[in-house]
Amino acid sequence: MLLKILPISLRKYFEMSKRQRKHEMQMTLWYMPLIYIAASILFVIATLYLDLSFQLEQYTHEFFRINADITRMLVSTLIGGILTLSAFTLNSLLVVLTTFSGQFSPRMLLNFVADKRTQHALGIFNGNFVYVLLVFLFIGNTEYEYFVAVPTITILMAFTSSVTFIYFINHATTWMQVHNITDSMKQSSEKIINQTLRKDLESYRCENPGNLLEDYQEETFHVGAVKSGYVQLVDYHTMIEEARKDNIIVQFKAQVGDYILRGNELITYWGPGSEHVDKEKYCRMISIGYKETELQDLQMGMHKLAEIAIKSISNDDPKTASNAIYRMSELMLTVEDYITFTPYLMDKDEQVRVILLSESFEYYIYRGFGYIRHYARDNHLIITDLVGSIASIAESIDSSKHKMLWEFACNTIDHIEEKVIYELDKTFLLQEVERLALTTGHKLDYYHIHRRFYPVD
Repeated sequence: MLLKILPISLRKYFEMSKRQRKHEMQMTLWYMPLIYIAASILFVIATLYLDLSFQLEQYTHEFFRINADITRMLVSTLIGGILTLSAFTLNSLLVVLTTFSGQFSPRMLLNFVADKRTQHALGIFNGNFVYVLLVFLFIGNTEYEYFVAVPTITILMAFTSSVTFIYFINHATTWMQVHNITDSMKQSSEKIINQTLRKDLESYRCENPGNLLEDYQEETFHVGAVKSGYVQLVDYHTMIEEARKDNIIVQFKAQVGDYILRGNELITYWGPGSEHVDKEKYCRMISIGYKETELQDLQMGMHKLAEIAIKSISNDDPKTASNAIYRMSELMLTVEDYITFTPYLMDKDEQVRVILLSESFEYYIYRGFGYIRHYARDNHLIITDLVGSIASIAESIDSSKHKMLWEFACNTIDHIEEKVIYELDKTFLLQEVERLALTTGHKLDYYHIHRRFYPVD
């Protein structure tokens, strides 16, 4: 009942799962400043206690005692100074966000806002301003002649604000550099793989499905989505445990990151206990919202890198596009190292309880490089870097995935216009294709590609 009174912007946090709520709060600008403001209020209480109740001036040297009038003037002056610094910092922040929106991708705003250095800098400014404001309010009408803690802490706050201002400007200019942007996004995606996907899925995956309760599949129950939106988060651990208790197998018809409409088939289940299953219980384990999130969706991180490359191509910035491609290839190695491409999740009794949509390494290759090659179709330099990155991936991963890498590269080259390519572009492209062919064992196929560019009369 109380939730209905709250505005939608606040109500949505109470409707989220604990894990998603924590993630969303850390992605907002007000979360960290609120902590600093709370800490500044405690500092105000401690400072006023030292000067007004404890009377610290009685226990300190005369050098540290400052007249009340001078203290009031100092605090009132610093209020305006800190506020000016805060305003200039926020203005710089808006410039940075506007630049990124137009030049690269609106998705990158989330990364800058969620960066802890950005949030700490804004938190320090807000906390210091609230501190001097409250201190000025309480010492304005006091009859004490001298203060020690108030001027000392206030000067320290002003010094901290000035240093933070320099730090924030340096942070913004450093973060705006393309190599730092792409590396930050790659690390964010790797964090999803290492901490989220690996923890949520890899410990339950199994290669051999074993008993899938085929005798009960004729009586399969279907569950539709309760609302439209993106599949944001799935509580796999609870779902596996509940499926074990209900003695059923749950099969997904959509995956994290997919957009589904209300009533679309979301999951199906079957098994000995399927007739007594509470469907709503399993629906509550699947979070559906109006936007994509990165908690379990690796594809979103790939899309960010791909968007940087695509935007750079349209802005005639090939080096940025190449840098994004290189970071994407690093991410592919992490995918290959930590993700087992099997859809079966088993319980502690080694019985399959959840079946996901099938994915493969080829699927991630397409999601990572597919959009880039589409927009770089006529840019032979970018295509050369893309094929070179695929060759580098082939040199670093298991040979079982070499065929799909070779086929992806060949399919990319098939759509190049051979008649308008420069001679050196052709030479360097074929060098990368040959390197990939030697690594993947398709030397003979390379000769067919070579003849396309240098036909024999």
